[in-house]
Amino acid sequence: MAGTKYWVWLSERKGLPTRVRLQLLEHFGTPEDVYYAETDDYLQVEGMTPKLAACLADKSTADADRILGACERLGARVLTMQDADYPMRLRNIYEPPCLLYVKGTLPLIDEEAAIAMVGTRRATPYGVETAEELAYAMAKQGALIVSGGAYGIDTAAHRGALRAGAKTVALLGCGLDVVYPAGNEWLYRDVAASGALVTEYPPGTPAVGAHFPVRNRIISGLCLATVVVEAPDARSGALITAHTALEQGRDVFAVPGPIKAPMSRGCNRLIADGAAALVADTADVLWEYEARYPHKLHCARVEMPRTMGEQPPREAAAEPPEDEPRKLPPLDVRAGQTRLTDDQVRIVRQLKGGEMQVDDLIEAVDLPTRRVLSALTVLQIEGHVAEGGGKRFSLNVDLIEE
Repeated sequence: MAGTKYWVWLSERKGLPTRVRLQLLEHFGTPEDVYYAETDDYLQVEGMTPKLAACLADKSTADADRILGACERLGARVLTMQDADYPMRLRNIYEPPCLLYVKGTLPLIDEEAAIAMVGTRRATPYGVETAEELAYAMAKQGALIVSGGAYGIDTAAHRGALRAGAKTVALLGCGLDVVYPAGNEWLYRDVAASGALVTEYPPGTPAVGAHFPVRNRIISGLCLATVVVEAPDARSGALITAHTALEQGRDVFAVPGPIKAPMSRGCNRLIADGAAALVADTADVLWEYEARYPHKLHCARVEMPRTMGEQPPREAAAEPPEDEPRKLPPLDVRAGQTRLTDDQVRIVRQLKGGEMQVDDLIEAVDLPTRRVLSALTVLQIEGHVAEGGGKRFSLNVDLIEE
């Protein structure tokens, strides 16, 4: 505990950026050595200025002792960068947190197929249902669901994992003893019982707007991939998390929605730009990692059981008899007659020969991957192309070429 006190002391130096704390640790070795150093020693650190060095002048550990006392009362743990179970996956991001406050049991993240699921607080019924069903199925298939504990998509994701009887991890933008939003007290309790509540902010820290974008780097940093379910626009916290994940070299997936739906605007744009792969089923995400985590993931199809009061899905329209050929709608791709782009025309013509796996399609049309994925997304939204299992695509139209 004595050594932990210096980690807390260093983390609580106001005005000292995370980047500088990390440089101090690299230079001196331990936070205790940072504590006992002098101003002249601090100024030897790259990027240090007299103003920043002044932040280290206060050697009182009263705040650190108070924080550690609060953690003890909460039954919380301080996980520092020197601890063996501090996630290597997180350590390797830009500006990782020096320490984390944890309530519950944090799984060994580096051994988990951890998937972040994020989205807007103002989620639609479609978004809530989709997030809960995806989280439930992925948790049943062995993934660890990570989210932010907020209303809307976050709550739905955690609830889905909990309904699956699985662990889940919530990253907070406040102290462990501050329930935000207030209505999620039940969620805090259940998440801590099954998995862990995690934050880089000490007990008593209120939920301040500026904390959440900073917190998002940890959500994506703990995970192999980030799945965005609903996000309205570029200012959305979910999109900030998605872009942070891309900067960290992690995969990003997005659930598409109607092109005129405000809450799907950000997701559709991520897909159209080629920044995110489209998600229509859990296999779209987990097949990427099944071979790497065979002891964790088992991607057999899972359906979330419905509870009392939930409406069953509408029955699908009757399929034609097997011996009756399916009549496809026409699609004119003649020059001067079509509204498709050149990339889209090249793809549908290639698919005329039959169903193709996406990698084979990319090779066959000889276009950059991002352009092919973007074109496929638009073709799917328009109903011209359908995606089957294993990232296989087929035509939904009868081409008119002459």
